[in-house]
This record gives sequence, C-alpha cells and structure tokens, in this order.
Amino acid sequence: MAHVSVAQRIRQLIVSGELEPGARVAEATIAERLGVSRTPVRNVIPALAAEGLLQPVGRRGYAVRRFSIEDSFRATELRCVLEGQAARAIAARGPEPALIEALRAVLDEGDAIIAKERLIRDEQEAYAAMNMRFHTLIVDAACDALLAELIHRVYSVPFVSPGVVASTGIPAEEIPAVLQTGQRQHHAIVDAIEAGQPDLAEMLMRGHSAPARRTLGLDGPRGEVREVAL
Repeated sequence: MAHVSVAQRIRQLIVSGELEPGARVAEATIAERLGVSRTPVRNVIPALAAEGLLQPVGRRGYAVRRFSIEDSFRATELRCVLEGQAARAIAARGPEPALIEALRAVLDEGDAIIAKERLIRDEQEAYAAMNMRFHTLIVDAACDALLAELIHRVYSVPFVSPGVVASTGIPAEEIPAVLQTGQRQHHAIVDAIEAGQPDLAEMLMRGHSAPARRTLGLDGPRGEVREVAL
C-alpha cells in the first residue's frame, strides 16, 4: 500500500500550500522530496488528477489545480442535494431487498472500522473505500443516467468524491467522532429508504453535507492537515 501513503503525502503538500496552485508537478522533484522512487509518484499522479487536485498541462505534464476549501464544501453540498434525489427515487419506487442487504453489509464494515478511539491512516483509507461503495450503491440504484452523470461531475471537485480522503484542520483525536456522525447518518438514510420514506431519505442525504464543514476545517482555525472521508 506504499502508493496510498505517497498519494496522501502529495495531497497534504497541495492542501497545505507547500505545492502552490499552478505549480508543475514533476515526478523527479516530488520523489526526491518524499524520499521515494519515481515509480509510486508516477502511479498516483493520474489518480490525483482524477480527484481534481491536479490538472493536465502541456503534452504529458500536470500542475496543481486552483481551488479553495470553501469551493469544496459548496460542491459537497451540491453533491448531497443530487444524491438526495437518488435516495428519494429509490425510496419512492421501493428498494430491492438485494440493495438493502448490500447497503447493510457495507455499513457493517464501516461500523467495524470506526469502533476505535483512534484511526490509523490505513483504516481511514478503508473507511473511504467503504464510503465510496455506499454512495455508489445508492447512485447506481436510482437508475437515472443523467443524475449519475451530474453527480460524477461534482465528484471531480477536490475532496468532494465520497471515496477521497479529505484533508482537514481537525485534531486527529476528533476524526473517529466525525466519522461516527457520518456513519449514523448512513444508517438513518438506509432506514428511510428501506421504509419507503422518500421525503425523509432525501432530507437525510441532503443533511449529510453538514459534517463536511468541520472536516474541511471551516469551523475554527485550521491546523495540521488531517484526513477523513464523508
């Protein structure tokens, strides 16, 4: 999982401003800075571009994309509005038992991950992967191609995709509590979908953006870069 660590460290350099907006990302320079070979850097750069942190420049180069944490939060709110439409559609139609079973299995995995007082990086990445599967199940189950396309466009804004570990200014010891809040929301969303309550399902999914203000460091001063996924 060395590539995961390299990706995390590059994210931190970008969000902390050590890699300035518009700066070219050279494999050799980044590799030397991180004390790794060029191969893992080369492997993660396309993924960071897909997350929206980097943008193509020239024929084969990349540069740091210009964005603000406030932009990421506004885009997260929009993501949750769109995903709220997906949750509404599923609840109104009546979910397939297989969908509820799949969602519950994903939530069980998430519950096991966050049942700790402190999470290491690999566990945070595992939660992010679980989170992506949860949201993907809901978006796909809505069976709305246009809605899915709009949602995935919003995912390209930095730190908006549910599978991306979002850098924050919160203390490390607060991360489990933030994830637990998000996980409780997940459970409530599935309960509403299963009960066939479209208004409630949509409202809960829209409200799922609320913890993002804290995790993106918009409440209070920003400190050391931390990571969490919603």
